[in-house]
Amino acid sequence: MSAAWPTRIGRLRGMACAALWAYKARSLFVILGVGFGVAALTLIVTAVDGAERKAVELVEWFGPDAALVFGGNFKKRAVGMRTNTLTEDDLRAIRQSLPGVSLVVPMRSKPDVPLRHQDNNVPGTTVIGATEDYAGAWNWPLVEGRDLTDEDVRLAARVAILGDKPARELFGDQSPVGRTFQMGKFQVQVIGRLKYRGASGGGDVDDRVIIPITTLTSRFNLDRRYYRAMRIKFIDPQRMAPQVENLRSFLRMSHHLADSDDDDFSIITADEILKFLAAFKGGLVAFLGVTAAAAMLVGGFVLANLFSISVSERSREIGLKKALGATKNAILAQFLLEAAFLTAIGGLVGLALGLGLGQLLTRLGMLEILFSWKVFFLSLGSALAIGLIFGLKPAQAAAALDPISALRGEG
Repeated sequence: MSAAWPTRIGRLRGMACAALWAYKARSLFVILGVGFGVAALTLIVTAVDGAERKAVELVEWFGPDAALVFGGNFKKRAVGMRTNTLTEDDLRAIRQSLPGVSLVVPMRSKPDVPLRHQDNNVPGTTVIGATEDYAGAWNWPLVEGRDLTDEDVRLAARVAILGDKPARELFGDQSPVGRTFQMGKFQVQVIGRLKYRGASGGGDVDDRVIIPITTLTSRFNLDRRYYRAMRIKFIDPQRMAPQVENLRSFLRMSHHLADSDDDDFSIITADEILKFLAAFKGGLVAFLGVTAAAAMLVGGFVLANLFSISVSERSREIGLKKALGATKNAILAQFLLEAAFLTAIGGLVGLALGLGLGQLLTRLGMLEILFSWKVFFLSLGSALAIGLIFGLKPAQAAAALDPISALRGEG
């Protein structure tokens, strides 16, 4: 008895495939309905996995022991709100009086500065002005050369640390350290080169040049009274929450803000990044989850309706099979196999569509997609579940047909 099962299953599979091929249009509708749902499901899983990996990368890149303070309040962007709120007094007071601080580096930036070395031109890159220990403040190793020093800042020296991108665009594979290039209208000597870090947070972090902040303000005629941001490192990363709260209270008091006033600055930490990514991930799951559920349910209802119609149209076929000895279980198995085949094909189509769309969004910088085998098995399993659940009732109806009535076309 057991030896006959492989033969029966093979015969049922062949009949199921032949029936699906005979009703191509209906089969296509079911495949597309399930496919769109699986595509959305694939995007959810790969995007969530990618967001989790990105969160780990960003925290490692940002540093769990650091805070980045910007002038202006990002959450309260009122018209006319000041962004130049961080001053030399803030810098000095934090360095001297705020407990737990190990390093403070103020920063300003000038976007779209042209660079040139011989015949190599960079149309525009971001130039960042900072004080000594910039690379150390960002845990950013130098592959060669040295960091900025206090003397560079004091003398407003025409020296620069290159990010990996401008270093390659200006000097190719040659070492840039000790060589000079044109930055805007003045010459700068390269003293160091930062290690390649890779695109992060929606932009290329390697596309930057760092010079002393005094050089930036004097050469580009910027207001020297204010800083755009400050990078602050703390001694004990285990106490980040109370230390950041101390920093917020310290700045509010320094800026003479009343209890009812909003902060006129913004503090970014690794925890803030994780909160943002968690909110983004939650919104993505909610939106795509509803889309996936709706599409897969539509595919399931389409399958159920088309199979119900198919049972009526194929009543003679079912009656003939029963007259020739086919059991109820055999008829039930054939219709369930047809449903499973259709939804499995739809699952594979949806998986390919979802991964293709994910790659497109990744190249556009909108999502980070991470493929894993659980995506494959989850997509295929969901598709098969839709097929078996929604195909069961029509299959039972087909199995319950009276063979005499079915042969007469009365099913």
